[in-house]
Amino acid sequence: MIESRPSVTAERVAMRRAVHQVLDAPPIFEDPLALAIAGLSAAGVPSDAGETARVSRQRRLFIAARSRYVEDELARLVAGGVDQYVVLGAGLDTFAYRNPYALLRVFEVDHPATQAWKRERLARSGIDVPPSAAFAACDFERDRLSAALAQAGFNTARPALFGWLGVIAYLDVEAVLNTLRYAASCAAGTAIVFDYAIPPDRLPPRQRERFDEIAQRVAAAGEPWRTFFEPAHIEATLRALGFSEIEDVDADALNRRYFTSHTGGLRIEGVARMAHIARARV
Repeated sequence: MIESRPSVTAERVAMRRAVHQVLDAPPIFEDPLALAIAGLSAAGVPSDAGETARVSRQRRLFIAARSRYVEDELARLVAGGVDQYVVLGAGLDTFAYRNPYALLRVFEVDHPATQAWKRERLARSGIDVPPSAAFAACDFERDRLSAALAQAGFNTARPALFGWLGVIAYLDVEAVLNTLRYAASCAAGTAIVFDYAIPPDRLPPRQRERFDEIAQRVAAAGEPWRTFFEPAHIEATLRALGFSEIEDVDADALNRRYFTSHTGGLRIEGVARMAHIARARV
């Protein structure tokens, strides 16, 4: 991203989460604050017709599914006693402000410029920051995540869930590995959920064309996609770092989990199928 400027893609993701609340009824990921933080009203959501909108819908459904997945995992872990949730690259994520768990602390980690912009957006939207939320400013490629979280009060002696959505593709490989190493060094029972994309050369021709169009747009916005992984490489890397209970979830698995009985007949399709979700535990 461009230094000193908030993330453009963070705003686009927030817009898609908000639109999902209105156009994909019933939403598979419910977020009562999504419209407010995106600066939208239900009446102001754009229509969902035409080729561009269909491509946007494909990406939107994956964004909704990955948010649902990580919050489902969080619910499972909180029931087992986990009381820390670290949102890496938080963007305009709203979980910290609708957190239903009385004992759960939420740490939002993000680039300083994006975090400052978010705090302004929260104030403008009338969304209160609860005592259970903490902010940790961190540039993943320049700063030490451990130092940023320590300053925010993160307890390394207790297990946590790290949620890392929509970030890895924008980082270099070493920054990705450093973050995974840190999560792996945390207390036993710590888990991480992140999404990643397979290499674009594995896409069929028409999907590759779509990918190239989207990639050009995000690069023009100053936030190019840089890093891709093969599922086998992800699993081997996680195991080498000390993770276990590894799960890799592709579009077919997400469709089975969240869209099989959806009354709108929605499915993750097209170029969005190159995205995977990985879950692992220390």
